[in-house]
Amino acid sequence: MQRFGVWAPTAQRVDVVVGTGDGAARHAMQRSGSPREGWWSAEVDGAGHGTRYAFSLDGGEARPDPRSGWQPEGVHAASAVVDPATFTWSDDAWTGRDARGAVFYELHVGTFTPEGTFAAASAKLDHLVDLGVQVVEVLPVSAWDGPWNWGYDGVAPYAVQHEYGGPEGFAAFVDACHGKGLAVALDCVYNHLGPSGNYLAEFGPYFTDKHDTPWGAAVNLDDAGSQEVRRWICDNALRWFRDFHVDALRLDAVHALVDDSPTHVLAQLADEVAELSRELGRPLSLVAESDLNDAAMVTPTAQGGTGMTAQWDDDVHHALHALLTGERQGYYADFGSPEVLKTTFEEAFFHAERFSAFRGEVWGKRVDRDRVPGTAFLGYLQTHDQVGNRAVGERIGHLLSEARLAAGAALYLLGPFTPMIFMGEEWNASTPWQFFTSFPDPDLGQAVSRGRRSEFGDHGWSAEDVPDPQDPATRERSVLRWDELGREQHARVLEWYRTLTRLRREVPELHDADLRRVRVDAAAGALVLHRGPYRVVVSLGGGDDVEVGGSPVEVVAAFPAGPAPELLAGGVRFAGEGVAVVRVA
Repeated sequence: MQRFGVWAPTAQRVDVVVGTGDGAARHAMQRSGSPREGWWSAEVDGAGHGTRYAFSLDGGEARPDPRSGWQPEGVHAASAVVDPATFTWSDDAWTGRDARGAVFYELHVGTFTPEGTFAAASAKLDHLVDLGVQVVEVLPVSAWDGPWNWGYDGVAPYAVQHEYGGPEGFAAFVDACHGKGLAVALDCVYNHLGPSGNYLAEFGPYFTDKHDTPWGAAVNLDDAGSQEVRRWICDNALRWFRDFHVDALRLDAVHALVDDSPTHVLAQLADEVAELSRELGRPLSLVAESDLNDAAMVTPTAQGGTGMTAQWDDDVHHALHALLTGERQGYYADFGSPEVLKTTFEEAFFHAERFSAFRGEVWGKRVDRDRVPGTAFLGYLQTHDQVGNRAVGERIGHLLSEARLAAGAALYLLGPFTPMIFMGEEWNASTPWQFFTSFPDPDLGQAVSRGRRSEFGDHGWSAEDVPDPQDPATRERSVLRWDELGREQHARVLEWYRTLTRLRREVPELHDADLRRVRVDAAAGALVLHRGPYRVVVSLGGGDDVEVGGSPVEVVAAFPAGPAPELLAGGVRFAGEGVAVVRVA
């Protein structure tokens, strides 16, 4: 017997339609009373894992469950029952891993391998272990319309995309990761839903016009009916931890979760996750993507904060990207100088009570370095956003010399932050990562294609140069080419990344999270990042002599290897661009 339930507070009648086609049967549901007003339930004999079902409100067309865990025939069709007890687990010995200070690896299942499945990704896990990865961060897997998507157009937050392998495939992937000593972080999108297959508004007040977001009406967190919407979000997060053994959630664009309630939904979630962590006996982490530049995001709820474990830090990315590439457009306007990178590495945010030219106002708050560790912030050289939201999806390695890429990697992987590698970065993959969709609705597909090309055309790009998101070739171009690992130029970069993660793992000073002990010496052509007796010495060209202090100086690792860099008394001489990790007396 299977119990079905759904929240539909304004409906006068709700039926659960079990089965499909001629075999479908309607079962009347009963309205529940206090304290869960607006809920309907029914018990159906013979239903279980895999059974198709949908809900009909007031005799209308049957719709997928707002809490559907599986959409085998797509987001417009019936849902399927998911029974977590059917999953096979072998990770009883897994004790978890705290997100702070771990080496993250951002992975998109659909382009990580040509097959684009959890099973195919599982076959590559030894590569991640050898690289020194500790947390695999998976881009969103919640079901969307069509086979291929970045994942941010999901409309069924509880479901797992069927083409990836569905819920059983995801459980097997998490189990395989744990078997290799890898934690799993799942990217979750609670701030909006995609444009096709979103039926939530038919069920209840999931959205409100009280606030605006870049995607239209806001998710209802503080208006009438918001208590159940907040439960819909929190229950979703708890389910990934409990039923799928996930170790961390990355929460997309939390600044768009507009909530004027006495307790912000993120703080509510943080407290509930902390309670579940105590119950399960393993660490559970919440990592926020926030544009606010406010360490209150990573301050415990008991101290008045939002209680996130860590947050993405785009200022670290911008400081590195603008310095290394020379780009100054858009949000890079205030970045690019060695002095800005120095400030960002020492203070975590550059825009912290400073004027932001891009925003046109003073932005952010200063970080209390006595209280907040550097590992509360994720640092990175590129992400899915920073690559895929370029017109043609160039990776940073396509914009830089090999030596500059190596220098950027050394700075963030040996810096005070929690580092995150974007898939393929570690071997300087030749493939772009472009924006792609696969909406079956031709009108929506054409609108997405026109909108993408118009957006970049307004910024000086030729529309013909912008890949069509709906063209299957756009996704295919974005798939990693694993045969590149055997080529010398890619193998050389991969070995450098392995060296950096090994140094970070083995040398305490190179994963020290105390921002008070971070110092960067910045000059026009060189940078020196101080990490205890170690220095990350970067030359941006010109054959500079770089003074690092102390004598003698020992080179621990360098890129490029060979005659450069040359040791001097108390310093290093570079023949051109390069980076060295040195130890001083």
